[in-house]
Amino acid sequence: MSLTIDYYLAPQSPWTYLGHQRLTQMAQAHGATVRVKPVDIGGQIFPASGGLPVGQRAPQRQAYRLVELKRFASFLKLPLNLHPTFFPVPGDDASRLIIAVNQHDGADAAMRVCAALLAVVWVQERNLADAAVLAEVLHEQHLPAERLLQSQQADVQAIYQAHTEEALKLGVFGAPTFVVAGELFWGQDRLDFLERRLQQG
Repeated sequence: MSLTIDYYLAPQSPWTYLGHQRLTQMAQAHGATVRVKPVDIGGQIFPASGGLPVGQRAPQRQAYRLVELKRFASFLKLPLNLHPTFFPVPGDDASRLIIAVNQHDGADAAMRVCAALLAVVWVQERNLADAAVLAEVLHEQHLPAERLLQSQQADVQAIYQAHTEEALKLGVFGAPTFVVAGELFWGQDRLDFLERRLQQG
């Protein structure tokens, strides 16, 4: 039986970036369906769950975060700029764009555009919060330019809020979080456990 993975993500998250490609490959390998669900991580998830933005964390935590990012990027052989020019950056507009693409072009396209938006921050030194950059990403991914305007509509905002409220009810407190049949897997470093769950069927 094919399983469904609810994928709660933030397009400005380096951990989401580090796990996205592996999640995509894992889902394909196991015939799992991914439901792409961007959430308001900084504005709602963190405040409700005791999380802090990077700049407000203790110096020890900030320092070790950089160690872990470098370590995982090296292990996974993924390019990653530890100090991107445009970070911290709000992810709301990019999140709504992913939702609009999902609405009109399907989950595979949403996963592709999500990968592209994550790379904007962590590889390409571009501003995720800039509408011109979002338009460029749509063009680069061969997606209709009108998706940007559609992403600003009230129905997309309602879906974004619904994803966030759903995540909070499930106990999500960080990104990425993967949920299979009510079981949570938090972080790209838990993808091995997610794969074991997919193998169980």
